[in-house]
Amino acid sequence: MTTVTSSADTSAPPPTGPPQDTDQQTRATKQQQKAGARALRDLLKPVSGTLTLGRLLAVVSGIVAVVPYVALVRIGEVLLDAHAAGVAVDGAEVERWLRILLGAFLLRLVIYFVALFLTHLADARFGHLVQLRMVERFARIPLGWFTSTNSGRVRKALQDEIGTVHQLIAHKPVDGTNAVVMPLALMVYAFVIDWRLGLLTIATLPCYVGAMMLPLIGMGAKTVEMDQRLSSVSARMVEFVTGIAVVKAFGRVGRAHRSYQDAADDFYAFYLDWVRPLIRVSALGTSFLAVPLVLLINIGVGSVLVHSTTVTAADVLATALIALLIPYALEVLMNSMWAQQLAGGAALRLVELLDTPVLADDEDEYARPHGHEVVFDHVSYSYGADADSGLAVEDVSFTLREGTVTALVGPSGSGKSTIATLLARFDDPRSGTVRIGGVAVSRIADLYSRVGFVLQDPQLLRISLRDNIALGRPDATEAQIRAAAAAAQILDEIDALPRGFDTVYGTDTTLSGGQAQRVSIARALLVDAPVLVLDEATALTDPESQHEIQQALSALARGRTVLLIAHRPEVITGVDQIILIDGGRVVATGTHDELLTEPGYARLWRSSAAGHDTGRTPVTGTPEGDRR
Repeated sequence: MTTVTSSADTSAPPPTGPPQDTDQQTRATKQQQKAGARALRDLLKPVSGTLTLGRLLAVVSGIVAVVPYVALVRIGEVLLDAHAAGVAVDGAEVERWLRILLGAFLLRLVIYFVALFLTHLADARFGHLVQLRMVERFARIPLGWFTSTNSGRVRKALQDEIGTVHQLIAHKPVDGTNAVVMPLALMVYAFVIDWRLGLLTIATLPCYVGAMMLPLIGMGAKTVEMDQRLSSVSARMVEFVTGIAVVKAFGRVGRAHRSYQDAADDFYAFYLDWVRPLIRVSALGTSFLAVPLVLLINIGVGSVLVHSTTVTAADVLATALIALLIPYALEVLMNSMWAQQLAGGAALRLVELLDTPVLADDEDEYARPHGHEVVFDHVSYSYGADADSGLAVEDVSFTLREGTVTALVGPSGSGKSTIATLLARFDDPRSGTVRIGGVAVSRIADLYSRVGFVLQDPQLLRISLRDNIALGRPDATEAQIRAAAAAAQILDEIDALPRGFDTVYGTDTTLSGGQAQRVSIARALLVDAPVLVLDEATALTDPESQHEIQQALSALARGRTVLLIAHRPEVITGVDQIILIDGGRVVATGTHDELLTEPGYARLWRSSAAGHDTGRTPVTGTPEGDRR
């Protein structure tokens, strides 16, 4: 058969042209801002009613905040009038206004806290709904999508992105609205008291706004860019931490280290260039709202007005207190604007995850397989979504007879793992069909009770070893779990632990690679799937563990339809069928003896024999080889 080489590399090449023009960057950033705003609106629709109610209550709270100032002025007038007339203070009148002051203050607090309670409920509901949507979506996403990078995106979305939107939902509707309504209402009241005192309350505000206008120009675009650069740093940090062993071995020349360092330096340079001039201007602007300056202007000029008998000392005191609220309100508004920008970027990333393409799934077409013979019928597959993406698997056809063991062999990168994972429906082929018992795998409702797999990198959860083994069959009895562990050659080692099967992996203990692999084999044994995919199950284990794993795999493979991936032909000489893969295509099929005359297989055999001891036990199955 003719070998056709095709690339399976899904990574996009780095851009080689000149950097984007500034106008193009600005347009792209604005488009992303708009997309983020749309994404935020879409995500917030289920809780928009509750948020609106929270805003309305914040408006009421802001208006009620005027009443204590009115009461304060009235109390001052009563005291001053009594002093001027040389008569006793009207205690009943003062008491009445004190009750009004305290009552209005408490009423405002109650309304404010009710509004915050509603928005926090909306935030909790929002997080719950987004998590439910993610669970529903991820249940239908191809398993092949869950690379370390995409899994990191999911973790970031569930932990960081939802947390970023929290400020916008739980606080901004109330705090932001209150920061606008309360100062405006109080400023109106200050003008009602006396128009000159009203002007004093906002005397420094134009200077502050003028100084801060420059930093606000392009703030939205800069915030989006900062968020993008932070995401890049976060992604590179994940790569760096994941490859820390390599980094420590090779020092600063480590690729992940250099990538992370470059991203961090790039963010540092961007942030410093952006913030350095802002700090100077912000310091100047903030000085116009400094408490000593505000008090000096309001009390100093107000005292002059008092001496002219046009206003009272109580009026000046009330308006001075109102003037002191303006800096706080502006700070809250700025924080709300910042939260809005960050939340837009977070919402956009959440929506992108929630729109991840899923596997086609039509429950009306589900069917029950008849037997467990596996057929690959002219299957082609590519990692890219567009038609121009190169094929990683091209026109592959072969049959796995029920109850037999078939090995895929071939050079690294030939497509062996890709073919095997299509049987487990890690993704759907671009064309052709994979069938089990005459039914396409996409139409089998209980596929993972029929297809089990053991991969080279065992994945154990931070739960008890008992639950790790019973993950695919949670209703299994203790006796069944112990029997699976015994068959996987791991029972004695689990029993030797202080807490036995109750030991929590990753908390109470860690396991060697060989032990973790045998736990995953016990899990596959317990599921008892009639079709089995074995992908390099001993590749990452120590030599001492390979004998135990070999025995466990032999027990696992017995009586099942097995597809295993092998890198060295000498370990699979006893299987029922060997399929030679090269360039994503089937080059030859046959037994070991039949394939010795095939040039590609002969090269693999000679290369393996030259580099390894050929006296190893042949499979019923030790799978070793490349990832794809």
